Amino acid sequence: MVSYIGVSDVQRLVGRIGAGAFIERLALEIETNYRRWDEFDKCARVASHSPVGVIELMPTSDARLYSFKYVNGHPKNTADGLLTVTAFGVLADVATGYPLLLSELTVTTALRTAATSALAARWLARPDSRVMALIGNGAQSEFQAIAFHRMLGIRELRIFDVDGAASAKLAANLAAMPELADLRVVRTASAQEACLGADIVTTVTADKRNAVILTPPMVRPGMHLNAVGGDCPGKTELHADVLSMPDARVFVEFAPQSRIEGEIQQMPADFPVTEFADLVRHRSPGRTTARDITIFDSVGFALEDYSALHFLYALLDEEAGEHRKIDLVPRLADPKDLYGGTLAAGARRPALRRAG
Repeated sequence: MVSYIGVSDVQRLVGRIGAGAFIERLALEIETNYRRWDEFDKCARVASHSPVGVIELMPTSDARLYSFKYVNGHPKNTADGLLTVTAFGVLADVATGYPLLLSELTVTTALRTAATSALAARWLARPDSRVMALIGNGAQSEFQAIAFHRMLGIRELRIFDVDGAASAKLAANLAAMPELADLRVVRTASAQEACLGADIVTTVTADKRNAVILTPPMVRPGMHLNAVGGDCPGKTELHADVLSMPDARVFVEFAPQSRIEGEIQQMPADFPVTEFADLVRHRSPGRTTARDITIFDSVGFALEDYSALHFLYALLDEEAGEHRKIDLVPRLADPKDLYGGTLAAGARRPALRRAG
């Protein structure tokens, strides 16, 4: 039997721990695995693009455990009452090839994306950062707000979305969270206004196009930019000139993938970037002065999903009682007799009923 985690199970696990604590613990798991960077198989995700979206597979392994995530991105889905992003994943034992866990990853991807964003900001943003602009107030926005409040001490959130209803939704959801009682939420009329006074700017828009959310005049010395929404070819959020501003340095998860999908797809192939793993392993410096402009060009990487699946699997052991399992793999008395242990047994049961 294979362990199974559905949406209701994630709701239970997060409810037991608390969203902020869950994200912070997940961030620690992600950081730990980035420190083991050389142990992982790494490749850019396998993408199947269509005019309306993309479906991707994101695999990795550390020679002990293997994981993959199935994820889609269809920005126009919301017009039909559907999610823009859905996902599920598998954690498997390399030694046997047997799956250990089948899990939803729609909610969990939002949690791990926010955890990765806040983790990178811990390494790159100024320690005194207390004001964040959040541009794009859709499905990911609450998770980002929770993560930055918990992990960086953000106390003012300046929000903007071209869809005013999305900003109203975000403000209402944040106001209903007791753990965010000391977070001041300011609705603004434009992305430019949202950036005024911000120490950190997070962009998490959904449109599948080369958008220009941030331009150089909106970026001031010392800012940390958390560019999350640009995550596939032809989809960006930052003006190319932002990436090459004086004192700007760009950090990515896995450079071969980011050059295809990230903000740096706009730049020459030899444009200099630093992989996050080199930062956490102290092989490359992060912020060197208070005036540095640090840019985390985040597209999401399979190691983060591996971390999320491993974290969820470990959480099941913390709970008393049996968790849900599914018969995804046959259990056979004779592993060489697949037919006899499955279809033949099923065929005999109707015959017995007829004889009775």
